[in-house]
Amino acid sequence: MYFVYLLQCGDGTLYTGVTTDLKRRLLEHKKGTGGNYTRAHGAKRIVYSEQSRDRSAAQKREAAIKKLSRGKKLKLVRLW
Repeated sequence: MYFVYLLQCGDGTLYTGVTTDLKRRLLEHKKGTGGNYTRAHGAKRIVYSEQSRDRSAAQKREAAIKKLSRGKKLKLVRLW
């Protein structure tokens, strides 16, 4: 099972990613080993996630979410 997630960064920006383990991935981001963007901007918490049936579907959904405006991403968060 794969998850697409939105992470709130320390500066208020949103980061979108894919993982098989949300808890582990959040800890990696917080430790600074989860990616360059979150290392630079800090990681606070996961504010949205959804399950995908496989890696390919998760990556396609991640790409679609990344194309959304910040306002539309925040609507996803509010619906979650």
